[in-house]
Amino acid sequence: MATTEVKLPEIGEGVTEGELVKWLCKAGDTIKVDQPLAEIMTDKATVEVPSTIAGTVVSTHAKEGDLIKVGQVMIVLETGGAATASKPAAAPPAQPAPTKSPASPVTSSVAPKSAPATMMASKSASVQPPVAESRVLATPSTRRLAREMNVDINQIQGSGIAGRVTREDITTTTGGAGAVAAGAPSFARPTIPSYQGLGGDLEVREPMKGIRKKIAEKMQLAKHVIPHFTLMEEANVSSLVAMREELKKVGLQKGVKVTYLPFVVKALIATAREFPMFNASIDDAGQAIVYKKYFNIGFAADTPQGLVVPVIKNADHKSILEISSEIQSLSEKARAGKLALEDMKNATISITNIGSVGGTYATPIINHPEVAILGMYKISKRPLWTGSEFKPVDIMNVTITADHRLIDGAVAANFLKTFVGRLENPGVLMLDLM
Repeated sequence: MATTEVKLPEIGEGVTEGELVKWLCKAGDTIKVDQPLAEIMTDKATVEVPSTIAGTVVSTHAKEGDLIKVGQVMIVLETGGAATASKPAAAPPAQPAPTKSPASPVTSSVAPKSAPATMMASKSASVQPPVAESRVLATPSTRRLAREMNVDINQIQGSGIAGRVTREDITTTTGGAGAVAAGAPSFARPTIPSYQGLGGDLEVREPMKGIRKKIAEKMQLAKHVIPHFTLMEEANVSSLVAMREELKKVGLQKGVKVTYLPFVVKALIATAREFPMFNASIDDAGQAIVYKKYFNIGFAADTPQGLVVPVIKNADHKSILEISSEIQSLSEKARAGKLALEDMKNATISITNIGSVGGTYATPIINHPEVAILGMYKISKRPLWTGSEFKPVDIMNVTITADHRLIDGAVAANFLKTFVGRLENPGVLMLDLM
């Protein structure tokens, strides 16, 4: 009987490694062609890696939580003869967008072996390709990380195959600050001492891994790059509450749960048309502002695994019921850990709904490279003085957190005032939809 090493294939353009989240097989299991072997999480999505051959599992070469590089042996299979690889499925066509996206959609099938994977395989023969001198080798995601951290990638000695610069090279050079590009502002991070603590039975230590690790990296990058500021306003949403109650009945007849979020989405889009800098991003490397003519609205979803941000694509072309249905579908996929890469790509501005769990106010972190995030909070009854009497009304706090590099305080205040006006007058909001 022959044995075959199964290596981590390329699982997306610019993806060089992934974290082993879960084994889907064990030693002794019989594996069919295209049967999923493991769940791998990258900085873009969690995907199932299928086997290209049939056989019996002899051994696995990583444990859950380990970081596995493309081309690294994952598992060894015992085969009855020559292994027959399955044909990789065609990748879906990339969605056109005005901005450059460093990653292509991830499919469940195995991509053809890449040059880095071939190079890694060649290590067993002690043959190393020469280091290219004409240009720095790095994946698109690594180059983007360097730009976001204001690091001159040309000044870094790559530790990867053929001198390739890796993400670790960027984050570890000079204590994480990297080689700062000429003329760029310096954002050197302080050296953080290792936590000692009391240890023993008084503390429980576990590794930061999985989606929690990715959230930490994403949030740290956003706070490192973006100068945040937040404004808050109160909205009298009594009319919206009444309208939603009526539309909720219509939704139930169609099997769709209508929440307040679709109305907020529509009000946000209408307001962003008047203030286009909120539906934009900053190209740090090109020193340019990229204004989006499409509206892909991200919404923060709390899951047992952690925070994720599904995206409602082309939300300006969808009705309240259609958005409600999509939110419901994406939320269910998020809770089940089944969101695909495409479900979380190309958001232009995001919403966080703390009110669904009872929050009244927060200062959300912007989902980089976006430049703003809207916060909506719980609705509560409060007395309002009408001039002759106190009247109970429904009040909801809303916030806008913005990137001060592009958006000034006065602009944000006017944006929020206009947005609140739409929430308080849902009839006018409905006219915006016509």
